[in-house]
Amino acid sequence: MLEGDKPREKCGVVGIATDNASLAPSYLYYSLRALQHRGQESAGMAVEGKKIKCIKDLGLVSDVFDPKTMKKLKGKAGIGHVYYSQKLSKPENAQPHVISTSVGEIALGHNGIIVNAEELKRGLRIKGHVFLKGTEEEAMAYIIADEMQRSNDILKAIKVLMRNMLGSYTLTMLYEGRVFGIRDPYGIRPLCVGKMKDGHAVVSESVALDVLEAEPLGDVQPGEVVELTPNGVESHQMITKNRKAHCFFEYVYFARADSVIEGRNVYEVRERAGSRCAKEHPVDADVVIPIPDSGRSHAYGFSHEADLPMIEGLMKNRYIGRTFIMPDQESRDISVREKVNPIVNVIKGKRVVLVDDSIVRGTTMTRIVQAVKGAGAKEVHVRIGSPPLITPCYLGIDMTTRERFLANAKTMDDIRDTLTADSIGYISVDGVVDAIGLPKGDLCLGCVTGKYPLDIPSEMHRFQKLIDDYEEEDES
Repeated sequence: MLEGDKPREKCGVVGIATDNASLAPSYLYYSLRALQHRGQESAGMAVEGKKIKCIKDLGLVSDVFDPKTMKKLKGKAGIGHVYYSQKLSKPENAQPHVISTSVGEIALGHNGIIVNAEELKRGLRIKGHVFLKGTEEEAMAYIIADEMQRSNDILKAIKVLMRNMLGSYTLTMLYEGRVFGIRDPYGIRPLCVGKMKDGHAVVSESVALDVLEAEPLGDVQPGEVVELTPNGVESHQMITKNRKAHCFFEYVYFARADSVIEGRNVYEVRERAGSRCAKEHPVDADVVIPIPDSGRSHAYGFSHEADLPMIEGLMKNRYIGRTFIMPDQESRDISVREKVNPIVNVIKGKRVVLVDDSIVRGTTMTRIVQAVKGAGAKEVHVRIGSPPLITPCYLGIDMTTRERFLANAKTMDDIRDTLTADSIGYISVDGVVDAIGLPKGDLCLGCVTGKYPLDIPSEMHRFQKLIDDYEEEDES
């Protein structure tokens, strides 16, 4: 569906260690391209040297790194990052961040949100640290540097950092030519490791390993730190929690369908979710139509279970970037039709089931339902492969505030009427858990249950409200 009515992932991270100084930047480049779906606002790389060489900017990976730029990067070790910002889009928000500390430069790429970041920064300022950008990553680097001055042990310093941080994080870190991958104790965001022909990689999703023709070695475990070398991967289990909290939305929407996370193929999970949704919400219809591209896997499972043909009744224009959001209704409708256009000949006179992975605000789905009805559909039924989103995510996913969720404090009849659909059906929480195939207690389901794996400080609620108010002003 269109980007304005979807949750947005914050970023993707990569770390590379190889014995060939000319190849690490290329490996980073192609890994980031494979992870582009996780963030399209900025891209960056930091590569070892006498001083860490970092190039980053706003734009897609291919915009930031052309052949001339790539020639400036050489090194056997490096980290990379693609970014979607919850803040204003500024070049200085691009990662990796390279922070000068008392023990030298530390480069960090971060996927997630530290819920006690402000508390950590206040404590560091009291100790005399000066924040140039005020980022979470600066705080991380200063905590590491302080411990390094005491112990001169980078692994011990990382453990101290992990014990001080609360929230979601997968980190790639470059320090003195050493590359580390770090995953939070709940395993909220994904991170995996692979062996290349001449080195090793740690990446947010396995699709980046596929591009590198790397042999998957498995997921970095919750609370684990891995150090990459050209010849191997050293594992250090730093923290062990009584529970895990893998983000269920990685399986539903964020991850690429060809990724494997925690041993589960994402495409198969989505297909099972669509099948389960068809069992839970059967409907008399003629055809199943996926919302491109996010609903395709779910729609296939739905159509197979419902014994209905799946057709491509909506064509997506993939050559349009972000569009200026105009203030009047007619202009907004034109924007939707420009990106997703119904095929009248296959829709007219049919009872249609529209299948997608999720709905946040419902504005785009409403326009699509109306467009399909305008193309002559007799009925339009909506089926969704995730439970209703009712509360914000405070752990690294950009969603709206509670009040602006379509499903907040509404009955199914209310949602159906808002969408102008003939019926609405969401998969149940138990249904999506079964489709994923992990124990319910090993998943973070906060955005559909309101129950998070850790306490969310009130300042995080205020931050999310500020972001949403800014987006609302920007759209008006």
